[in-house]
Amino acid sequence: MCFDLDSSPPIPRIAGGSVDHEDLVLTASDGNEFAAFAATDGNPAGPAICVLPDVRGLFRFYEELALRFAEHGMDAIAIDYFGRTAGVGKRQSEWEYMPHVLDVTIEGLTADVEAALDVLRAEVPDRPVFVVGFCFGGSNAWHMAAADLGLAGAIGFYGNPTREGRPIGSDSVIDSVPRFSCPILALQAGDDPGIPQEASRAFEDAMDAAGKAGEVVIYEGAPHSFFDRKYETFSEASADAWTRIQRFIAQHAS
Repeated sequence: MCFDLDSSPPIPRIAGGSVDHEDLVLTASDGNEFAAFAATDGNPAGPAICVLPDVRGLFRFYEELALRFAEHGMDAIAIDYFGRTAGVGKRQSEWEYMPHVLDVTIEGLTADVEAALDVLRAEVPDRPVFVVGFCFGGSNAWHMAAADLGLAGAIGFYGNPTREGRPIGSDSVIDSVPRFSCPILALQAGDDPGIPQEASRAFEDAMDAAGKAGEVVIYEGAPHSFFDRKYETFSEASADAWTRIQRFIAQHAS
């Protein structure tokens, strides 16, 4: 699990910022219907971003994150993973998500992300679109870099680059590196018992060996899910991560 239920993104709100937002039900190419949340700033030609949540799927933290992106000039859609097994309705704060996580397939995930990208590109088909993910979503973001979706970049927080078979049918992220078609930004926690620093360094080495554009940043001493307004001790790491995201998007949006 990543964020607590009362967590919020450590991204400054823009005073007086005006964005539109709405709950959506999207339909993937295989007919799956799934929940999503869209936030838009009214500039369909600017960069856009698809937000991939942690193992609990779509909830408030990621809706707020979409709003913060839109306030900073980037249309955003946060998606849920579990339309095939849990439906599209709002869920209780505490729910049994792991059985649904274990049923997510790489084919289904890719179809769902593609449906969100289609919405973001509806008015401007060649607009630059990125993905950003957290934990389960972090590695999912990097898997999408290998899915030939025309992404401008893939950003992952504390994803596991060495785990195989989650989503079902996926290689490890490291094994997928030769298929990457866009630049990567990895923002990793230095004190993450589930993802040792050696795994993150191996990810960077694999991209270097394959000649793929990518940067792996390891925040020494930071715990898994440090990107959280509540974690004042790691506010500098969060601020640096946000700065890097903005710079990465600006660099690869043109």
